Formats: sequence, structure tokens, C-alpha cells
Amino acid sequence: MGEPVHDVVVVGAGPVGLLLAIELETAGVKPLVLERLAEPDRGIKAAAVGAVGAEALERRGFLPALDGEQVTMLMKKPGGGHFSALFVVDQELQDDPGRHSRVVPQDALERILTVRAGERGIEIRRGVTVESFEQDPGGVSVQTSAGPLRTRYLVGCDGGRSRVRKLAGFAFPGTDPTITGYQALVEFDAPGKLTQGWQRTPRGLITSIPGRVFTAEFDGPPPDRDAPVTRAEVEASIQRVSGTDVRVLSMTKASRWTDHARQATTYRLGRVLLAGDAAHVHSPFGGQGLNLGLVDAANLGWKLAAAVRGDDRLLDSYTAERHPVGARVLENTRAQVALVRPDPLTTALRSIVSELIRLPDGNRLIGGMLSGTGIRYDLGDDDPLVGTLAKDQLLTLADGTEGRLYALMENGGGLLVSPSERLLPPGVQQAQTKEGPSLLVRPDGCIAWTETSSTSLDEALARWFPRKG
Repeated sequence: MGEPVHDVVVVGAGPVGLLLAIELETAGVKPLVLERLAEPDRGIKAAAVGAVGAEALERRGFLPALDGEQVTMLMKKPGGGHFSALFVVDQELQDDPGRHSRVVPQDALERILTVRAGERGIEIRRGVTVESFEQDPGGVSVQTSAGPLRTRYLVGCDGGRSRVRKLAGFAFPGTDPTITGYQALVEFDAPGKLTQGWQRTPRGLITSIPGRVFTAEFDGPPPDRDAPVTRAEVEASIQRVSGTDVRVLSMTKASRWTDHARQATTYRLGRVLLAGDAAHVHSPFGGQGLNLGLVDAANLGWKLAAAVRGDDRLLDSYTAERHPVGARVLENTRAQVALVRPDPLTTALRSIVSELIRLPDGNRLIGGMLSGTGIRYDLGDDDPLVGTLAKDQLLTLADGTEGRLYALMENGGGLLVSPSERLLPPGVQQAQTKEGPSLLVRPDGCIAWTETSSTSLDEALARWFPRKG
């Protein structure tokens, strides 16, 4: 089919696919986004964005939009989240209490990202499905429901049932589901029959807030996950778990969920890559899925842009860095499922785990795990800051003015924060400060070097911002 027409084709216009497209465009690469749905999915989705996912958005200037959408009625102050419905994670005990989740519904986030994509001239083709594709040394030939196209790279951001993943042949091992769960927007005949908040009962788990309900029953997966969700089956689940005769008068939205947990063994096969739920699926416990996917996109975007420009040496670091993070989320969500089972032995275990989490060190461990702030990529450097994701901070610049780290990164590229001026490679700018400390931050917010690193600045620059050739 000749030379590639598109730099990157991103399959999936959810938050992960849209952020990846924006990251690519920010780095000077023109993506094309394909979405099988003709209109955005209005189903029940994530209610909040985790800390490091929100920070990935803030580094691209989304803070005002996030603040405008934040649903304060659900969370009057930032919370530390919950671990298996144990609400003992104290935000004030975290290493950086200011790094917290934002209660922005996923549908609102999709609107925000869609608007930005339009402003940046990113094309989104809706109602288009990927039928097949073949890759060769020069690119990927894709057959879609709207006809053929050619691209240098193809990225599947098309969810847990990813067609891209299946067609490419990515191995996707994991564990089968043990839970049938429901989320629904409902109206009850007598809401007072249900205790508000999270309730673990002898028959399962139920969460009720005005207008919304969540149940989990530990009797295996649903017989047909794809069948339409009926009001009768949601009502029956609520009654079984709650032990009440509450009736559902109306239901506007509903979805099933399970705890199947799987992860691709690699996130890259040649010129085909995966991000978000296409690369990993797990139960919703702890609310970590959206957070995980957004940081996938931030990690991949600048590396893939470098590959499009002719240097793919950074691409393998995508799997190397993000796969362990995804594996950790699968591990802790499996643990949360085990810890919420409705039996006396689990009840005893929950009591002990709750005590451990209340300890300051335990609180920080679980809080950092759920929020993602505990992430540290193994970059082979002894400095404990290297490999972590930088928090936003106020810098005093050499001319006496002040600037925030994230604001200085809004246009993409790496950033060297240092009082010493020096010549830098393309793709890296400097924030010259009045005084130290000095650090090099990659476009995804990862600290790649500090003045106390076991490697030199020149080595870090050559590794992460290599000159072509």
C-alpha cells in the first residue's frame, strides 16, 4: 500500500485513547483516532480520576477544566480512598497529602478531552471498526469498516475486550471471574430500607448512595455477560445482598461487572501497542483502572512520537516500566476481592488488615498503591527520586519570578530544572532557577536524573532524549 498515510492510528476514543492522541499531537505527531461507537458511551463509568492520572492531565493544562467539573457533593475534601471497602486510608498520613484524586466523572473527562482534541485538530472517526490488519517493517495496513488505511504505528486503546489485542495475538493470561456485580442508577420504592454507604453482608457487598447502587455476589460469573441488564435481575441482587424487600421502581442505566483479572504479557508487538484496559483488566475495587490507563498514555505518547520521527529505542521501555505497575494493580485488586468475601474467616482477616493499614507506614503503603503516587520505575539509578513521578511544585526562577513545574511542562518535552545554564538537546527546555536542587523531568513527569544521581546528567540526556542516528 506504499508509504504510511498516518503517523499513528489510535483505536478507541475513551479517556486513554484521547489523552494518547493529545500527547502525540503535543509532541508534533498527527494521530488519527478510530472509535467503533457512533456516539460516546453514556453508561456508568468511573466517578473519579486518581492522583497520578489527574497529574498527567494537569501537566497538559487541564487543571481549570478539571476544577470546573469536580463533583464536590460526593467528596467534601480529598480522601485517601478505600481498600476492599475498608475506609481507613488517611490522606493526611500520605507523604504528599496534596496529591489526591479528583472527583470528575469519566463522561465529563471524555468531554473535556474531546474538546481539546478538536482544538488541536485531531481527527476522530466515529462508527468505524477495525476488521483486520497486517504489519510489516514499514508500517501497518489496516482494514476498517470504512475502508483501508495505512499507518506507521497502531495502538489499541479499545477496552478490556480489545479487538486490536485479539487480532494482533497478544497473550492475555490471568484469572477467571468469581463475582457477579451490578452498578445501576435507580429509584427505590422505599430508600430508607437500605443503609447508605458501603455494607458488607453475609450474602455479599452493597453500596447505596442516592440514585445509585452497587452490588457484588460471590457466586461465580454471570451466565451471559453480554445479555441486556434487566431491572428484575438488579432488584433481585439488591434484595439478596441487603436482605430487604426494597423494590426498584425505575432504572435508567445499569451494567454488570466481574473480577476477572488479566494482563498482556507485553504491551508491544512490533508496530502494534496496547494501553489502558486493552492491556490489563481487573475488578473496580479501589477505583484504579482510569488512573492506570491515563498514565499508560502519558508514558507511551512521547516515546511513540520519537519512534515516528525515526528512533524507536525508547519504545521497549514502555512495557518495561508500565507492565510492573499494571501487575501490581492486578495483585492488589485480587487481594481486595479476597478480603471482602462474606464469611467469618474473611471477617477476622479484615479486622487485622484494618489495624495494619491504620499504622502510618501501612497507611502510606496502601495509599500510595491506590493513588499511584508510590510508582517508581526501575531506571537503574540509586537515587530514590529517580523513577518516581514528580509532583507539582513552585519554582523560583533565575529572574526572580515564580513558575509551577507542571505549567512549564504544558507544551510537552523534557524539562531540566537547574540554576546552572547549559546546552540541551532538542526536546528539552530549561527552567533556570535561583538555587537547587537540580533535576531532569521526562515529558511523562518521571524524574530521570537529580544532582545526587548515580549517573551523570549527560548520560540521562543521552538515554531519554537521544539524537537520531
